[in-house]
Amino acid sequence: MLQRAMLRILLPLFFALAACQPAEDDRSQGAPVFPKAERPVSALGATSFSNEADRDDRQEATTVMDLAEIRPGMTVADIGAGEGYYTVRLAGRVSEQGRVLAQDIEREALMRLGDRVERDRLGNVSIKLGAPDDPRLPANSFDRIFLVHMYHEVAEPYAFLWRLRPSLREGGQVIVVDIDRPTDQHGIAPQLLFCEFEQIGFRLVEFVRQPALSGYYAQFEAVGERPRPDEIEPCSLSGVESNGAG
Repeated sequence: MLQRAMLRILLPLFFALAACQPAEDDRSQGAPVFPKAERPVSALGATSFSNEADRDDRQEATTVMDLAEIRPGMTVADIGAGEGYYTVRLAGRVSEQGRVLAQDIEREALMRLGDRVERDRLGNVSIKLGAPDDPRLPANSFDRIFLVHMYHEVAEPYAFLWRLRPSLREGGQVIVVDIDRPTDQHGIAPQLLFCEFEQIGFRLVEFVRQPALSGYYAQFEAVGERPRPDEIEPCSLSGVESNGAG
């Protein structure tokens, strides 16, 4: 009887204490082997754009594709594709001889993108559901991988980039388009971006501030061996801010 009475007292206390533990359990299942990012993360942004015409008027996609040297026959991935602003334009640029994989973590957005792909008869586009810490891309498959206005929403950047890297072909590159502002305000400081990519063994190839993008363009290539997860050192937000944005 005494033991049962003690359990009635201690069990509510146990669950109350468990609820107060750090939010480590909020991390994705496969993420804890990687360091946790020392920065806030933006909430997921809108998956559709009412201003596609405005973006075309300032030649946003054309500028990015030109900088990335997208040519017919290439195989590219559009990560965080949403409803396909870049997907459909990349499909036209790589032509029928190329391929575009559109990936997102929101099923509803991919369903709407699928309708658009079918309506526009884009036979060179495939659609794939990703995970927050894993883009789930096939290995050795892509000449270019695009992360356009979405990297600041990645809560597990080290796990995400580590799992993304093997999907690049030899000479393949990762393209980031983003805005120079705090990560909880739908942007990321360039120096912080550079640091996180460097930790996974990426080298900055090109960096351009471009009015057509309302932000910046960064291009990376993989160099050397991919580090083990326990070799990755998380980037300090205060450290990169003190070095300036470049």
